[in-house]
Amino acid sequence: MDEVFKALADPSRRRLLDSLNNHNGQTLRELCAELDMARQSVSKHLAILEEAHLITTAWRGREKLHYLNAEPINAIADRWITHFHRHRAQALANLKTALEHTTVNPFVYTTYIATTPERLWTALTTPEFTKQYWGAELASDWQPGSTITWTQGSWTHTDPDQVVLEATPHTRLSYTWHTFTPDFGASVGLDEDLVAKLAAEPRSKATFDIEPLGELVKLTVTHDGFAPDSVLRGMISEGWIPIIASLKTLLETGKVLPEPQR
Repeated sequence: MDEVFKALADPSRRRLLDSLNNHNGQTLRELCAELDMARQSVSKHLAILEEAHLITTAWRGREKLHYLNAEPINAIADRWITHFHRHRAQALANLKTALEHTTVNPFVYTTYIATTPERLWTALTTPEFTKQYWGAELASDWQPGSTITWTQGSWTHTDPDQVVLEATPHTRLSYTWHTFTPDFGASVGLDEDLVAKLAAEPRSKATFDIEPLGELVKLTVTHDGFAPDSVLRGMISEGWIPIIASLKTLLETGKVLPEPQR
């Protein structure tokens, strides 16, 4: 966590995080223009933020895009917030909230798991695994263009638009998000009006990028394709974080996280 505190201590780096919070997925050129900083200075600050895992990057053609990553803030909050008075941690809590609930497309989240790419791939593509940490079973032959049968509770659904987009074993997996039907809403306790709004939105997609790093694997989850003012965007930004945390815990300890007490 020393790298995270060091990165957050610099006001210029906090300005970069603020900029990405307002407009996620920026290039180096865009960040330089918005903050009126020299390219070399911005590059150095971004390198420190990336080393602390406060940002993650992805390539779009020849452009390198920078995204906020909430995982280190979550780790700090889990370890330290309960040990200090609220007013002493308010600034950190506000930043955590901003990172988790940014309304700018897409949702990007990076974590590091003590596992292998093979085991992580199995956990992402095997219904018995996904049911444990997610509560949903995703069944497919995982070939591009193949449909995915999605089972969650009493709801099971397959359709031609619920499909695998990319599948490079142990490296990258991408698929369209599931269809929202009245039966799905009833099975998970969503009211009819909310389900109707979700069903009217364009179909989004989830992508998992897997990168081996010695004894660790870097997992980046990207969920995009949302409409402006998307209802789903707000829901998945809260939903993905405990799912990924439970996946990490399952692979590292053999047990999923317990259900949070409310």
